[in-house]
Amino acid sequence: MSTTVNTFFWFDANVGEAADFYVAAIPNSAVTSSTPGPDGSPFVVTLELAGHSITLLNGGPGHPLNDSASVQVIVETQEEVDRLWDALTSGGGEPGPCGWLTDKYGLSWQVVPSALFTLMSGEPARSMAVNTTMRTMSKLDIKTLQDAYDNA
Repeated sequence: MSTTVNTFFWFDANVGEAADFYVAAIPNSAVTSSTPGPDGSPFVVTLELAGHSITLLNGGPGHPLNDSASVQVIVETQEEVDRLWDALTSGGGEPGPCGWLTDKYGLSWQVVPSALFTLMSGEPARSMAVNTTMRTMSKLDIKTLQDAYDNA
């Protein structure tokens, strides 16, 4: 017997469009299946985002997406933070605090540089300085976080 864990999101509409948007933004991603609804448009779409399986349902109104659930994308460089931030906020997305954003479909994302985990796991005074600095940011900036760590 095997077990699989998959993230599942209920959308009001546009899951086919959203899936294509996410696959274009996240490297090494693809739509793996799409089930049409009665009108022929995508009803359930499953994608693989950089090795993580996510299913999107065109469930209609009644269960709106909110920031209590998000997709966290961990990247290595500031260039990748910037690229993903720009891609995911394009077309009507909204920046949020501390590396969070909401895309134009209402799904919440965290775009996080991997360096943050190292900086936050250091000695308590330095970790607190990084945490305090991060709380002033929308899109995370690695150099600014490193400076906070180094100057604590």
